[in-house]
Amino acid sequence: MPAEFEVRLAKNAEDLLAVQRLRYDVFVQELGASGPAVDHDLEIEADAFDAHSEHLMLLDRARGADLSGQLVGVYRMMTRSGAEDAGGFYTALEFDLAPLLHTGRHIMELGRSCLRKPYRGGAAMFYLWQALAQHVTHQGVEILFGTASFTGTDLAALEVPLSLLCREHLAQAALRPKAIGVGAVPLGSSGDFEIDRLPALRAMPALIKAYLRLGGCVGEGAYVDAAFNTVDVCMVLDVPAMNPRQKAIYLKGPG
Repeated sequence: MPAEFEVRLAKNAEDLLAVQRLRYDVFVQELGASGPAVDHDLEIEADAFDAHSEHLMLLDRARGADLSGQLVGVYRMMTRSGAEDAGGFYTALEFDLAPLLHTGRHIMELGRSCLRKPYRGGAAMFYLWQALAQHVTHQGVEILFGTASFTGTDLAALEVPLSLLCREHLAQAALRPKAIGVGAVPLGSSGDFEIDRLPALRAMPALIKAYLRLGGCVGEGAYVDAAFNTVDVCMVLDVPAMNPRQKAIYLKGPG
């Protein structure tokens, strides 16, 4: 049966619980995350930032009448005012955001993005990103940022894709967050070696490659999140400077 997609914002406690349960299914059961955000009894992945954020929900109405069954993708969005209420941005736990905070421009954090496995690599992400683009445009957001993750914490296995990000996609100094804290590590290797770009790109998560296609860049350093079983980079996207062709695709919507 073909998918029947609908994207909307979470509007009540029931919606938020469904979002947190989907994140548990993907981040915990599938990818092995743990830590204080995980509640195994309730089978949710939740933190203190959720209540101060907006949550995009991608529903497939062809999956029956139950909300938890219909929900196939989510994206969390936090504005500067939401961060003030929450005591800061989630990304600030891993990266120094001073360059972004001092721009005086309208910024928004993106995070906790995930799709159910059968929906990856198809139209689902397009629908989610199209709704996100419309929301960002409506809000007048100028800079998008947030952590994006490589699964696993083996830095040696990730040396090539991280090094490619450092060499070719480092954000300009004025918009460049820096990894901080006990999990901070260099972004790839500083050694002088030739990078085979195709394998490096194949080793990058689809979300990071999507940000790069839009004109996104990365901050300085990476962060090893042992509890979440990931190596995180900080993505930064200057909305007015986005790739015009890619931007038009998402703003136009599905044909």
